Amino acid sequence: MINALNKLKEHLNQAILGQEELTRDLLVALIANGHILLEGPPGIAKTTAAKSLANAMNASFQRIQFTPDLLPGDVTGSDIYQQDTGKFSFSPGPLINEVVLADEINRAPAKVQSALLEAMGERQLTVGGNTYSLPDLFFVIATQNPIEQEGTYPLPEAQLDRFLMKLIIKYPSKDTELAVMRLIRQQDNKEINADSFSNIVNPDEIKSLQKEALSLYMAESVEQYIVELVMATRFPSHYIDEIKDDHQIIEFGASPRATIALDRCARANALIVGRDFVTPDDVRQVASQVLRHRIIPSFEAETNALTSDDIINLILAKVPVV
Repeated sequence: MINALNKLKEHLNQAILGQEELTRDLLVALIANGHILLEGPPGIAKTTAAKSLANAMNASFQRIQFTPDLLPGDVTGSDIYQQDTGKFSFSPGPLINEVVLADEINRAPAKVQSALLEAMGERQLTVGGNTYSLPDLFFVIATQNPIEQEGTYPLPEAQLDRFLMKLIIKYPSKDTELAVMRLIRQQDNKEINADSFSNIVNPDEIKSLQKEALSLYMAESVEQYIVELVMATRFPSHYIDEIKDDHQIIEFGASPRATIALDRCARANALIVGRDFVTPDDVRQVASQVLRHRIIPSFEAETNALTSDDIINLILAKVPVV
């Protein structure tokens, strides 16, 4: 299984140039059996990353372009009246796929966002009073554009909390951009066979990797470290001497979902690097991605230009391994 995982990682790095951190985090979220929110400017391979991952796993894929006029039935599917039988039959929507790219999720109204988040949380759809199960492997990659906010519906904090990780993607370096230009030219000229990036693993192998990650050994000290990190987001004054008031830098801390997410993501990270046990470094490796959308900086922190990532880095520097 580890060989298949390494092969998947290698092929993703070939398909998504210069985004090794994104590739690793995609695999972490996939093995941790969660969903991710990608934030970054347009044109930096968010769609390519989702399609390449689906192709490599031989999984069904669907991209949904979220727009203000979208209805819940457009993503979940709906009951269609069959005139010949006089009965309603369910017509599945794009959510009933193994890998779903929810493009610009913040452009859809709240009802559509809620339908997607129900599918993410419950792994099922409810249409017309009937419940439909989603595939065993169900992985949502939602994106949002941080540049343009006009006509958008920002996700409430309670909905953001349902994403396992939030990834921030920036523009590539000059050398990477040159390599991307050449790669796209080769693909357009059919010099690279698209099939070489498919069927690396299958969904059943991914499910086995998810179970294997849960079985990795984690010492009690690492478990305590995870809990201490989450507690530090709620009561920073207990951990950081310079902070006298808990609301001095954080208005609201991370929920218990953050504790579960840190545990699962740290396990997945250990599996990816080839270890059968979890270390505090695995926790630190995924801390920013897991916590950045789960804490709300205070007004005082914002006036001092402190971002969520800055606060997480401060907590990581101050909270010792138990």
